Amino acid sequence: MKKSKFLTLLALPLLLGGLSSCGTDAKYKIGICQLVTHDALDAATQGFVDAVKEGLGDDVKIDLQNAAGDSATCTTIVNNFVSKKYSLIMANATPALQAASNATTTIPILGTSVTEYGTALSIKDFSGVTGFNVSGTSDLAPLDKQAEILHEIFPDAKKVGLLYCSAEANSLYQVNEVDKNLKALGLDTVKLSFADSNDIGGVLDRGIGTDKIDALFIPTDNTTAANAKTIDAKCRQGSKKIPVFAGEEGLCKECGAITLSISYYKIGKKTGEMAVDILKNGADITKMKIEYDTDIVKKYNANICTDLGITVPSDFVKIGE
Repeated sequence: MKKSKFLTLLALPLLLGGLSSCGTDAKYKIGICQLVTHDALDAATQGFVDAVKEGLGDDVKIDLQNAAGDSATCTTIVNNFVSKKYSLIMANATPALQAASNATTTIPILGTSVTEYGTALSIKDFSGVTGFNVSGTSDLAPLDKQAEILHEIFPDAKKVGLLYCSAEANSLYQVNEVDKNLKALGLDTVKLSFADSNDIGGVLDRGIGTDKIDALFIPTDNTTAANAKTIDAKCRQGSKKIPVFAGEEGLCKECGAITLSISYYKIGKKTGEMAVDILKNGADITKMKIEYDTDIVKKYNANICTDLGITVPSDFVKIGE
């Protein structure tokens, strides 16, 4: 993705409270609530903006707001969108989606960077269509494949730590699924949950020292992503270096050895195409299926793999290439 253009785009809402892509007389007004600044979420927002501008041109006004990682701020942002009677809301990450869903039952809401909509929205026996004013795209990569690849690349690992934020329902969903798959492969696991950023260091110390983990799995989790440098320091500073399987590429770039990753830009762009279909073509959001990126890629962090002495198979792609 072209970062320089987007970073300018993202900085403006933080300084000025919002971004308008054209005049106030635009036919369509879209509010974007992004949970936090992070490579993956930034890429999804960029893809959405590109698709919307391509499909609607000067007929759209985009109000981009960043919640700086605070769920309560997501609520404030989306309530403002609702009060202004925006045509559509794009919610980037689960807390933003939950806030938007609680704020309106009439304005179309499209989510992105959300792992499992049934879990996020408390829909029992979720079939892939919500049946109400919410749809969007998922950032889920196959969890059974993630477990298989972790076992393949870290063959000496007998006990795997599963690190996640207890405040993120989608993270627990991923951890539970990977836990089942790892156990089916004969590995022991231990869940390492934390409430907020202040707990990560101590939880990892316990996992590495007391629980004696041999490897670490991290799902697509916004709080862990914001603390990737702490994770990397804890996992590579001691005499027993712990390899990390990261749930997505941005996280792997900071602290992981390998990942099975989707393209956040692509799911953001697909979300934008869905928005155009709703606003321009009158598509019924209540019947729109949650969409996925089917182009899953095996990737690795060359520097960390070299440091840990990990041999990477030829079908893995180096991050950055």
